[in-house]
Amino acid sequence: MKIKVIALTMVIMIALTGMVGQSTAQEAERAQPRLFVNLTTDDTWSAAKAIMFAHRRAHANGYGTAIWLNVRAVYLAEEARPSNIPGLMAEDGTTIHDMLPDFMADGGTVIMCSACSAAAGLTHEDYIDGVVMGTWPVVESWLFGPDVRTLAW
Repeated sequence: MKIKVIALTMVIMIALTGMVGQSTAQEAERAQPRLFVNLTTDDTWSAAKAIMFAHRRAHANGYGTAIWLNVRAVYLAEEARPSNIPGLMAEDGTTIHDMLPDFMADGGTVIMCSACSAAAGLTHEDYIDGVVMGTWPVVESWLFGPDVRTLAW
């Protein structure tokens, strides 16, 4: 009888261990980190590096990714502003206005700082298509999400 109780206890423990391991694996899969790129400059070389990293590294590898354009970066998505990229990165003629829509077309999110836009005299109509105006709920959901990592550029 005592051996049966010990054997039964061991079987239950093994089963529970398997369930805990399975549950932990499922939680880890669901908790895939998201990336929030805080971009503050309108320097197109720096911006191109940030957008390229967000798109080709993070987003392409399955991380939900948002780029928050704030401070002077609000000018990067202004439809009327040229956005040539200096240096070797631009050999194929790619511009910031090419990179941001490509990122959004692949499911990335570009969030515009509303306060910075107002300070720059820009409105949602001034920006390229697909840009999301950064209301507090939008920014908060990215910036303070438990699964979000932030990278500043």
